[in-house]
Amino acid sequence: MRTILQVDFPYEGPFGDEMASAMAELAESIAREPGFVWKIWTENRDHCEAGGIYLFEDESSARAYLEKHTARLKEFGVPKVNGKVFQVNEQLSAIDHGPV
Repeated sequence: MRTILQVDFPYEGPFGDEMASAMAELAESIAREPGFVWKIWTENRDHCEAGGIYLFEDESSARAYLEKHTARLKEFGVPKVNGKVFQVNEQLSAIDHGPV
């Protein structure tokens, strides 16, 4: 069953175009993760947060990625990573034009 992973963490920047430039290589590596379908990158400059909403083919891929990404973020000095895993209700999401 397709699975959503929601991740957020404290982030001091850069944001916007600078973030896009700084994170392009990371984005390319994420696109090659097993079971990965897509990611929406999120940022909130006012609250110094960043993260993403990911779609994976299955829960095990999402959980494996969360473990890997949490370790990577901690290596970058991020003190706390919030991650939640949700199963997708594809029938209801289709009604509301969800890209699943």
